[in-house]
Amino acid sequence: MSDIDIILDAKKRALNGEKLDRDSIIALLEIDPESHDAEILGMAAREVAESVTGNRASVWASIGVDYKKCAMNCDFCSFGQKWGLIDKESERSTEEVIELIEKFVTQGSRWVTLRTTQFYGFERLIQLIKDIRAEVPGNYEIVVNTGEFDEEKAKILAEAGAQVVYHTLRLREGTDTRFRPEERLETLRSVRTSPLNLAYLVEPIGIEHTNEEIADIFLKGMEHNAILSGAMARVPLEGTPLANHSQLSERRHAQIVAVTRLAAGRHAPDICVHPHSRLAIEWGANVVVVETGAIPRDTGDCDCEWHGFDMSTAKEYFENAGYVFFSGEAS
Repeated sequence: MSDIDIILDAKKRALNGEKLDRDSIIALLEIDPESHDAEILGMAAREVAESVTGNRASVWASIGVDYKKCAMNCDFCSFGQKWGLIDKESERSTEEVIELIEKFVTQGSRWVTLRTTQFYGFERLIQLIKDIRAEVPGNYEIVVNTGEFDEEKAKILAEAGAQVVYHTLRLREGTDTRFRPEERLETLRSVRTSPLNLAYLVEPIGIEHTNEEIADIFLKGMEHNAILSGAMARVPLEGTPLANHSQLSERRHAQIVAVTRLAAGRHAPDICVHPHSRLAIEWGANVVVVETGAIPRDTGDCDCEWHGFDMSTAKEYFENAGYVFFSGEAS
């Protein structure tokens, strides 16, 4: 089959509600991102996005709650204790977190994420969720992005007011990270058997990762019933072990996003690109991230939106790509 035939077949299957198999995903990833065929791939993914989402796009707001050194020392993360990039640790108070969430919800965020470091206290997280629910009304969903947990804790998170967990098996887990892949998978299984929904990006993608690796990590998310997928690029940070590995080109990043759109079909209707990319939105992503606070892809504790990418800019990106903005508006 030609690349065009592979793309058209993938689009047809996606619209019919089918998930793509590993070989089909790899074949799409093998298309040269600089080619005209890649543009056809992107257009096909955008057509599927329109059908699957009703042409709706949303913002995922993320708050880095604690800026702390982490003993796990992942090779791509600025928080690693060994890298010495954190001079002064800090943590946002409950009042500060609530103020930020009120702002993001008022501006139209559909999700608000509490991103905490690996060893943030579970009981503290539960109380924070309860306090947010008590203070900030609205139709938004609370997402937790935290350390490993079991089925019992997943149930407690849901009872406290969380709806979504962001968790993944990262690329080269156990090699570029100090985590056992099985530990990450155990948490994913705990989410799958709980009332919580799973958000799972393929990440952190760099130029060093093969098409086969990308396909396998994506399929793990589908195996665990992820309702949101997509692709997050690794950001090279000076002082970390992977600093000398270049970041993906925008076209390659957008291509991977387009492939996740076609591969997930209707099973993961929301497809996210991070960091933000106009091209990836044009090629099928309907979710972008606006974030603040402690960010593992940067150094320092950000007091504003990362790289100046705020809610109004996100809405502009969606509008230019022909999407209708869908929010969790405050009630």
